[in-house]
Amino acid sequence: MEKAYLKTPLGIAVITGDGNGVSSVTVFDDEIAFSPLVPQHLKKAVTQLTEYFEGHRTDFDFPLNPSGTEFQQKVWNALLQIPFGKTLSYIELSHQLGDPKAIRAVAAANGKNPLWIIIPCHRVIGKDGSMTGYAGGIWRKKWLLEHENPVKQISLFF
Repeated sequence: MEKAYLKTPLGIAVITGDGNGVSSVTVFDDEIAFSPLVPQHLKKAVTQLTEYFEGHRTDFDFPLNPSGTEFQQKVWNALLQIPFGKTLSYIELSHQLGDPKAIRAVAAANGKNPLWIIIPCHRVIGKDGSMTGYAGGIWRKKWLLEHENPVKQISLFF
């Protein structure tokens, strides 16, 4: 496995993968020492994540290779269907997967998502619209949803 690092508005992203695809994207709060060199297999991911943070990209098309159970893979594939700028509740996601009673299992699989931003688990919210659970921190989830919101709010106060 090779690694690439990307400084983002939300911390340092660590992108891990090989010739089979990107297996994880994680983010760290702390400044970490890293090499600016990007392995060939990860260049497309770094480029596309950079474009996403610059506001020029709404989807990703590089190969993914996350490791997880069959159920987790099913949930992650459903997450990939949530359009940019849209949200879905955990209960709606459970219904889409065919088992409304599996809401806790769906939420747990959502929390195990190894591909931060790429598999958009940040687009899943509480049924009342609340910002519930996010492994990267609620402040990051809020930032990502605001970043993806097609209607940008302008502050009246500076």
